[in-house]
Amino acid sequence: MSLDLRNYELLWPAALFASEGERVLRASTSAWEGRATWLMTEALAGTTAVADFEEVPSQTSVTQRDPWTSETFDNGQKTGPDRRDWFSELVSRATEIRSAAVPRPYWPQRHGSGLSHDGTTPRDSRRDFARIVTELADRGYLAEVFGEECVDDPNELPDASEVIDRRLGIPNLWPLSPASWDEETFYGLIEVFHDLVSRPRKREWHNWNSCGWHHSEFHNGPARVLYRWKVNQLLRGAGIEYKLAAEGEDLGRLVAVTDDARSQLVHRALEDGPPDVAAGVRHAIALFRGRDTSADSKRSAIFNLGRILEERRGLIKESLGRDEGALFEIANRFDLRHRRADQRGEYDEAFLDWIFWWYLATVELTNRLIASRGPASP
Repeated sequence: MSLDLRNYELLWPAALFASEGERVLRASTSAWEGRATWLMTEALAGTTAVADFEEVPSQTSVTQRDPWTSETFDNGQKTGPDRRDWFSELVSRATEIRSAAVPRPYWPQRHGSGLSHDGTTPRDSRRDFARIVTELADRGYLAEVFGEECVDDPNELPDASEVIDRRLGIPNLWPLSPASWDEETFYGLIEVFHDLVSRPRKREWHNWNSCGWHHSEFHNGPARVLYRWKVNQLLRGAGIEYKLAAEGEDLGRLVAVTDDARSQLVHRALEDGPPDVAAGVRHAIALFRGRDTSADSKRSAIFNLGRILEERRGLIKESLGRDEGALFEIANRFDLRHRRADQRGEYDEAFLDWIFWWYLATVELTNRLIASRGPASP
């Protein structure tokens, strides 16, 4: 069996679609088909994939299945693959499905002023963010915290504005009104909704009085992955040099954007270090890259890393020989760690950036040196 993927477009990261699809395939009940349809409705543009899926025979329509060829038989006659085979191949080939592209500019954007009818620019990041949240809400991603209306449920729903107010300390932010937000409110809402979203893996249609879809089986993990992906795309396209952190102590908080090499360094330092230094490394990275970082917080970040390196001084000396002292000389002579009166304190903040990345790279190097010695090493 080989699917023609040319008519499908992914609205999600391929890895997220694959992981959620594999979870659907592990379901042993007949309900898996409804979950698969819901996943494709969310993750793929349009209805083409769902229509193709529904055209494939369901496994329940056959009497026998060949476990070696994934083909089905009815009264001894081969009838072809079933829906589970079809969906399994779609999920396994997720990386081959092209990503949905933003449409090329139309005539008004190419020949006009670049402004919409209400005077805003097409790349109004606040408006685009509100659209992301509204679309997620329509798909049930806020139903776990905001509740969901039902004609059979007389209970009053939680006040969404109060839910946000309790976290952000700003009232009357729901329904969303992006034109009224200042920068602090906008960035605060980005972080708040990261913590509120939760993906419903199941939905059921309530027909009585046209009540509509009801969502259940919520999980915040995939929802937050999807949310970060969407919001970070928006911020990057708008030229905003922050992104939502995907790991570390500041998970889901806006942090300064770095190049790919330094992002990979952060990832390795967070994921590969021994447990005894993990908390210190996480805290140092959070201090350094936060949106509200300052020169003092950067010094504190360097101090945390310096303390880890001081504890590993013997390992560094063993690996580098007598040159090990050079690693600490600059930090000791400048106003970074010990804060003595004879230390130099007036220097450009770029110096702090340089020292931080140098120290973080050295921590990561010592992590690898420790790992290479094996579990029995001191």
